[in-house]
Amino acid sequence: QVQLAESGGGLVQVGGSLRLSCAASGRTFSSFVMGWFRQAPGKELEFVAAISWTGGNTYYADAVKGRFTISRDNAKNTVDLRMNSLKAEDTAIYYCAAGGSRWYDVQSSSRYEYWGQGTQVTVSS
Repeated sequence: QVQLAESGGGLVQVGGSLRLSCAASGRTFSSFVMGWFRQAPGKELEFVAAISWTGGNTYYADAVKGRFTISRDNAKNTVDLRMNSLKAEDTAIYYCAAGGSRWYDVQSSSRYEYWGQGTQVTVSS
């Protein structure tokens, strides 16, 4: 079992930065692929970024590529999402997810078994 808890959300102006953090409990955290997803009001859940269990592989949605950076610290059981140059369309609830160790189909929400409660990010103009 893995329990996930996100933090770091908040209100930021367009062009600003935020760092989201996801703290995981459970002995097997280091073996999981970790992902970040988001859901804006009235929209479907959207993939944002993923990182392999070693941290050696990362994958980003086109909408955030070059602006967001995902990283993990297996010693601390944390995965972070650094968000720069934020846009109004980045406003959403952001979720941390964990699932499996193999690096495949990482943009699909169905491959993730564990989910956090989410943290709100609001980008205002």
